[in-house]
Amino acid sequence: MKRKIALVAHDNKKADLVEWADFNKGTLALHDLYATGGTGRKIADKTGLNITLLKDGSHGGDMKIGALIANEKMDYLACIFWDPLESLPHDIDVKALLRIAVLYNVPTACNRATADLIISSPLFKSTEYKPKKT
Repeated sequence: MKRKIALVAHDNKKADLVEWADFNKGTLALHDLYATGGTGRKIADKTGLNITLLKDGSHGGDMKIGALIANEKMDYLACIFWDPLESLPHDIDVKALLRIAVLYNVPTACNRATADLIISSPLFKSTEYKPKKT
């Protein structure tokens, strides 16, 4: 089953997400990937993955992903690697994105360990599993 997966990272976490995506590129290549601009370009350059690039997070990319979730056009916010110690001008957007993901029961990873658990789960590979929409 082809899933729609969003990839987002704070500046201090972009390298970590790129490394994670490179490690998992075989699995990720089977799905439709979306990413905010800077993050998506870095992942595509390193991995060669086909990624639909949205605007940078600070220019509305986070909100676009939130809109895709709200319109039930996004299956996983697999990676929103964020740095809890870094304050950004658009932190409110990141919090809104996390809130909408929880509201719509979209599986979300905020760090590498959780992303590893999601992508390696038998439920991720199952054609029958769909998270219940709340």
